Order: sequence, then C-alpha cells, then structure tokens
Amino acid sequence: MDYDAPLIPAVLERRYKRFLADVQLRSGETLTAHCPNTGSMLGCAEPGMPVWLSYSDRAGRKYAHTWEQVGVANGIRVGIHTGRTNRLVGEVLDSPELMPETAAGGPARAEVTVPGLPMRADFYQEGDGRFIEVKNVTAAVDQGLAVFPDARSSRGVRHLEVLQALVEGGTPAMLVFCAQRADVHTVSPADDIDPAYGQALRRAMAAGVDVIALGAEPTDAGIEVTRRLRVVA
Repeated sequence: MDYDAPLIPAVLERRYKRFLADVQLRSGETLTAHCPNTGSMLGCAEPGMPVWLSYSDRAGRKYAHTWEQVGVANGIRVGIHTGRTNRLVGEVLDSPELMPETAAGGPARAEVTVPGLPMRADFYQEGDGRFIEVKNVTAAVDQGLAVFPDARSSRGVRHLEVLQALVEGGTPAMLVFCAQRADVHTVSPADDIDPAYGQALRRAMAAGVDVIALGAEPTDAGIEVTRRLRVVA
C-alpha cells in the first residue's frame, strides 16, 4: 500500500477525544490532526513521540491532516491508522506465501453482512464462502510480543462469537491480526486488559476458526505486509 504523497513529520503534543491529536510540525506550527484509531493506543500516544501525517485537501474535511504513524523505542514505526489494515490484508489474500489459507479462495468482496448474524465481515471470499475479520494490532509488550485488544472490546468479543457460530454451522471463517510494526514476531490476546476477549478467542480457535497474524512495515512511502507472525493464545 502506497501513500499518495510522502508523510509529514511532526511531534505529538496530545491525543484527546479519541479522534483528535495536536502535533507540532518541524516549522514550529501547531495543528490538529484526525486520529483514525478508537483504541487506547497503549504505548503509542505519549506526548513527545515522533509522528507522521498524511494530508488531504478534499472538500468537506474538517482536519486536513491524518495521523498515520508513530515512532516508538529503537526507531520502530507503528502504523496506527486502523482504516489502512483492511487494504493491507486485501492485498495479500491471494498470496500463497503470506496467506496460503486464502490464496485459492477466489475473489473477495469487502464489508459483507453475515446473513442472520450481527456483523459486517471485512471480507467474503466468493470461491469457498469464507468470512474474514481483520484486526489492527499496535500494542507491544516486550521481546517481540504484541497484544490485542489495547482496551476492553465487547465488539471484538461479538465478532469472535459470530466467527465461531459460522464455523459451527459449516461456514469457513478466519480472524487476521495485522501488526503494523517491524519489531513483532508473536501476537497474543491481552488477557490482563480484556479477559473476556482472550476467552472468546480461545473458544473460537477450539471450534475451528482460523486465526493468523501478519506483520507489516510502515515507511514514509507506504506500508507493506512482509511476514507471518505466530499466534499464541
């Protein structure tokens, strides 16, 4: 996935009201950017952190700048824009190296309502009838471990319950964690943050829901999915 233009560097002053962030550009100018992440952004929203923004002059936008990435320890960049995640995964659904489970699944449609169940799946593969849900992972603990979610998520639990119901009814279903950071090799449920999510994830996996994780690397120019990660639940 390529950005329309190189990102703009800045420094985070504060993130507030979930969707807003005040940043300072290298010129010294301070502006408010849209924050496209509804989670707590654990470890990714401390004042003083370097951030990178995209810019759009599209008519009707209240804030022309969007927060795309943040710099954490050891020079690692983290992609915090949850809206980018589906595109990243969609680009590799047919990759036999990165996603052999879906490579032969046929064309995929985005944002498809699951019949009779309370969920819009991120993808539906028309060849094998597989529903796919995607989650963006930003929170890392240490030693290459990333966790999800970074805040309690009743919506995430509900999605797992729907995926489990699909599999139990004979329909293939998959959950894909996508970690937009280069320092991660393992993804696990954040039991300390949301024990209900961890329990639901383990139930879904035991029922036969495919759960995989991908690692992506953000740069000024774009983000690329580069590797598979382990899932330990």
